[in-house]
Amino acid sequence: MLRPCSLLLWQVAVSLSSHVVTASRCGGGSDIFTALRENSPMGQFISELGMTAEAGANKAERATSLRLCVSGDDAAWFYLEGRTLRLNASDPRVLDREAHGPMLIAELTCYQDNVIQTKFRILVEILNENDNRPKFVKETIHRFTVSELTAVNSVLFTVKAMDADGDMISYIIDPSSRDPQFFRIDLPNSGKIVLNKPLDYETRTQLQVLIWAQEVNTEEKFNISAVLTVNIEDGDDQYPHFLPCTPISPGDPVCVSPNYSTNISQKQQDLVLKFSPGPIRAEDGDRGLNTSLIYSILSGGDQSQFRINNRTGEIQLTRAVPLRHQEKTFTLTVMVCQEDDRLKYSVVSVLIRVLNENTFPPVFNRTTFKGFIVENLSPASIVTTYGNQVLQIKASDRDFSDGLNPNIHYSILPPSGLYQVTDGGVLIARTDRLHAFDRHKTGWNLRAGLYPGR
Repeated sequence: MLRPCSLLLWQVAVSLSSHVVTASRCGGGSDIFTALRENSPMGQFISELGMTAEAGANKAERATSLRLCVSGDDAAWFYLEGRTLRLNASDPRVLDREAHGPMLIAELTCYQDNVIQTKFRILVEILNENDNRPKFVKETIHRFTVSELTAVNSVLFTVKAMDADGDMISYIIDPSSRDPQFFRIDLPNSGKIVLNKPLDYETRTQLQVLIWAQEVNTEEKFNISAVLTVNIEDGDDQYPHFLPCTPISPGDPVCVSPNYSTNISQKQQDLVLKFSPGPIRAEDGDRGLNTSLIYSILSGGDQSQFRINNRTGEIQLTRAVPLRHQEKTFTLTVMVCQEDDRLKYSVVSVLIRVLNENTFPPVFNRTTFKGFIVENLSPASIVTTYGNQVLQIKASDRDFSDGLNPNIHYSILPPSGLYQVTDGGVLIARTDRLHAFDRHKTGWNLRAGLYPGR
């Protein structure tokens, strides 16, 4: 059991005579100035005391006692072993410069017969050892958010690490991390992370980078790492585009506008038009902002023949097309712009075809068609007629002034494995499946093809 004060009992020898002389036994001591490394073990030698007194043997020496006492705020770190001062440390109580400070200060008092004879200072410097790793300051390695409009070479944020031993720290971007190409550190000791290349929310909404903090001026080069997540905030740098979006090239956010088209008849009116390849609709190119859009017809509306909903993009036919109308198509120029910035806009062409009323069915120009096939080695041949002319099936449509409906399609019913007919009415035979003098009768079905939206 250690005591803050250690007692040395000395028997001071005096001569038994008619005169008794008492001398101080605390002489020869001095202040203690020394140094000790942190983490030193229990019992580590600190200093040898300079007291000159020695144990006496006679009664007079035993009548005088000498006592040494260590006191002060740091007295518990010392104990006396004879005339040797040693360190009082233990496993749970380690001498740590970072926790205690750079000095141990105490006082050594020498008593003779319980009377203070002298005092000596004890000053022990605690020498630093590299026993701590750097640690990032938590507030500097949280999740960051930066705008995609941030200029290249701007300082995005600053990381900071502390070393309890006071060692100098440098910062390094790990080139093997996920997105090191977006960042750089110009001054390694500053911790300032600089934007190295432009950001684009439309292609990347989040980045990650691994930062190392490492000791510079030590042999051990202790280090620590942190993964930083950077969220990219959308900025208003894109224009609206019409849907569906066809990128100019893979990975390019710039779109080629679609070609909207539909068909109407002369009698239709008060009708919301349906378009191909889909409804007229646009979206803000900045998906993270999704700014409200305004639609308008710039040209081709033909005196309000068509009206557009400025919020939805729906186009309505307000009145029927006059029978005397000579134009077979309308071409509208539709614009969409951001509500908060009308200089950000896109335009698209909208084609509206005017079709005649489909009143009359198509009819064949004859009831019977006769054709011939010349035997040959070819797997397929065109059926011909008299004079070796190509047999062409024709039908007319009274809805057209010249009787020619370009939208008529031909088909064979029931379907035949021996013949097929083109949209132009040309008959093709599978000669590899036919034999000389074969005769076939085939039924025909005619139908009028329609444009999308009719």
